[in-house]
Amino acid sequence: MEQSGTLVKALLKNTNNPRLAWRIFKRIFSSPSQESHATSLSAAPTIARILVRAQMQEEIDELHSLILSSSLQDAKASSFLSVVSIFAKSNHIDKAFSQFQFVRLRFPEKGPGIYLYNVLLEGCIKERRVDFVSWLYKDMVLSRIAPQTYTFNLLIRALCDSSCVDAARELFDEMPEKGCLPNEFTFGILVRGYCRVGLPDKGLELLNSMESYGVLPNKVVYNTIVSSFCREGRNDDSEKLVEKMRGEGLVPDIVTFNARISALCKEGKVLDASRIFRDMELDEYLGLPRPNRITYNLMLKGFCKVGMLEEAKTLFESIRENDDLSSLQSYNIWLQGLVRHGKFIEAETVLKQMIDKGIWPSIYSYNILMDGLCKLGMLSDANAIVGLMKRNGVSPDSVTYGCLLHGYCSVGKVDAAKNLLQEMMKSNCMPNAYTCNILLHSLWKMGRLSEAEELLRKMNEKGYGLDTVTCNIIVDGLCGSGELDKAIEIVKGMRVHGSAALGNLGNSYVGLVDDSMIENNCLPDLITYSTLLNGLCKAGRFAEAKKLFAEMMGEKLQPDSVAYNIFIHHFCKQGKVSSAFRVLKDMEKKGCHKSLETYNSLILGLGIQNQIFEIHGLMDEMKEKGISPNMCTYNTAIKYLCEGGKVEDATNLLDEMMQKNVTPNVFSFKYLIGAFCKVPDFDMAQEVFETAVSICGQKEVLYSLMFNELLAAGQLLKATELLETVLDRGFELGDFLYRDLVESLCKKDELEVASGILHRMIDKGYGFDPAALMPVIDGLGKMGNKKEANEFAEKMMEMASVGEVVNKVDPNARELDQKKHNKYVGNNWQNLLHRDDGSGIALKSLTRVKKGWGQGDISSFQPPRVDYLDYWEDDV
Repeated sequence: MEQSGTLVKALLKNTNNPRLAWRIFKRIFSSPSQESHATSLSAAPTIARILVRAQMQEEIDELHSLILSSSLQDAKASSFLSVVSIFAKSNHIDKAFSQFQFVRLRFPEKGPGIYLYNVLLEGCIKERRVDFVSWLYKDMVLSRIAPQTYTFNLLIRALCDSSCVDAARELFDEMPEKGCLPNEFTFGILVRGYCRVGLPDKGLELLNSMESYGVLPNKVVYNTIVSSFCREGRNDDSEKLVEKMRGEGLVPDIVTFNARISALCKEGKVLDASRIFRDMELDEYLGLPRPNRITYNLMLKGFCKVGMLEEAKTLFESIRENDDLSSLQSYNIWLQGLVRHGKFIEAETVLKQMIDKGIWPSIYSYNILMDGLCKLGMLSDANAIVGLMKRNGVSPDSVTYGCLLHGYCSVGKVDAAKNLLQEMMKSNCMPNAYTCNILLHSLWKMGRLSEAEELLRKMNEKGYGLDTVTCNIIVDGLCGSGELDKAIEIVKGMRVHGSAALGNLGNSYVGLVDDSMIENNCLPDLITYSTLLNGLCKAGRFAEAKKLFAEMMGEKLQPDSVAYNIFIHHFCKQGKVSSAFRVLKDMEKKGCHKSLETYNSLILGLGIQNQIFEIHGLMDEMKEKGISPNMCTYNTAIKYLCEGGKVEDATNLLDEMMQKNVTPNVFSFKYLIGAFCKVPDFDMAQEVFETAVSICGQKEVLYSLMFNELLAAGQLLKATELLETVLDRGFELGDFLYRDLVESLCKKDELEVASGILHRMIDKGYGFDPAALMPVIDGLGKMGNKKEANEFAEKMMEMASVGEVVNKVDPNARELDQKKHNKYVGNNWQNLLHRDDGSGIALKSLTRVKKGWGQGDISSFQPPRVDYLDYWEDDV
């Protein structure tokens, strides 16, 4: 005992010289004398405190090893347990736990007190070692150690932190049996646990039961539930709870108000949040808490989110002028708001203001700008920000480079992206799987397979890891290029071999992955299966898609609405509405709710089947469920209402669309114009056309649509007037059936009008289909106007010698537009025109061949099919 005291004094004397103290301890410990060994172990708590205070990690590890290797049988358990307590309190929970197990094994009869169990439990919770907590609780029960309320609070907290709220509640219910009653902290912990897993109503039930346990609810418990209700958008419930809180004499504090303001801002009710905020700022007589930094930031974020930038700017200025409110977070929120609304010049000014105020922009601040600029394709500006970062001593990180990579790849600048990846590595910023996957996706999408292969090889060599995202990129690329069987092979391989399944891409990819990659747990996820399901359904391979769907569920992957919507969409597209509704029924049984995409697909299917009444029912249901129709919803419904003869209903739907700030596009007006022309109601068709032009702009497709519909309805004069406007605007004529107009006018003996159109086209510099001249030449010949007929014939010979139709102004630009132009080749056409028989023979020849000239080419002038969305894929 005396020697032990002497050693402790020597160690304490050298507290300020921990290395010397450690050498003294080790010297005594290594002595062959059993007595010296026992003496050193008794001093173990003292040296442990000295080492922990000095943060001598290597020596702490060594002390831990020395204690565990000690073979002394009669050492004092209390010394060991003291070291356990010291380690547990100083964030060395792994050492504390293993040493505790060592003591329990060595001295099973000497049970530690509840205090040490509490210390260990607290350390385990702090380090999130739930496995240790379970072991400690079992050991405590076996040792017959009576737990305290504090012990139960720690155990309940550990279970709640692991989302095991049901187990936490069972433990809570066991407390009275163990002689412990819950206190306000117990309730607070369990209520927070319920709210974290989205069960605030359970928390409310617990709050209402507090008084039966003799515990009065406090602000913390109320605020926890209020905040949870607010996060879920249940503002009415939160208001009721605040009133209940007031009724119990608890005044809502800043936490309560911040929760309400946050919820209102998330719902977009920023004006309501602003009123509360202003009351807090101005009216102290109501007993409202003053807004703090969090309140100001919440309001700033709310204003920015809904685009109220003037209000946000005013608020930000008041924050900037108050040092107690101003923070890096405030600046970052304001930066994000400006960038989100395209105010990049103002954002750069804010960066300078930050520096002037001594608040240095963080990497996050710069990355906000980088993300916004790159998403808009403003890559030169983004590179300028990178330069500014470096000048200010902030090194770009993987997020910075990731933004730039994504920007380059989005505009097809894959080579620039590859160079950036090299620069990234030279800057000692190692790419990760995310950055590499961005480039890989672009290479695969552009068909640059050899470069994609090389990138995969480098990713593997550098150990970046080929993850599920990598595999999904490859599967998506294969499905997009029609190589479904190879994609299926890879998905099957992923289940067995992880990312090594990429070897199934073929011999060129063999060796890119090895067995070690299997450890990455690169398993197919919902995105993998959804991609493959979509590919199979698009190819009409429904039986295989159903089989894959069953396999997915066999892998314990519960399909989401996206997976179900794939089947619903493709069934509807084929008009198999009953099949789609069967899938829907199964989807809802599995707890997946109808989404906007579901409704859009069903409306498409019902439209194909001409079930117009049911379309109205679905749209009403959408409104009841708070799902706002988008442009696709309205366009699909308008199309099939028009086709079903419900033009008035379709018009009302267009009005509703605009009233709800859903901007129509060309397709929104296409079907209405056609429907009104068929009724016929040309005044309404004209009105819809003018509305379309005012909203969509002077677009050639709108004019060609209106022109062709008027022509089809026999409205030749209206079509002529519109064509004259088109010629004045210089639109291309490829989609205008102007040749049909000329021919129809000639048949109606409107030869002068037809001739006038052709003269205007020639005068405007249009290169057009020479066949358009033939009806006029024929008509002029019959009228005896050989001079004008010969002039047109000469023009026709000149145009025919070019051998192609340009249908646009400035024929000198033909070579630049060759790929777009419709070509007309007549084997005997030029020979007939150049026969030296005189103009009369030429005109007779023209009459003989005019019906044969350019046959099969009329379709070239039909409005082109536009794949706007898959929903219109079947349009003809």
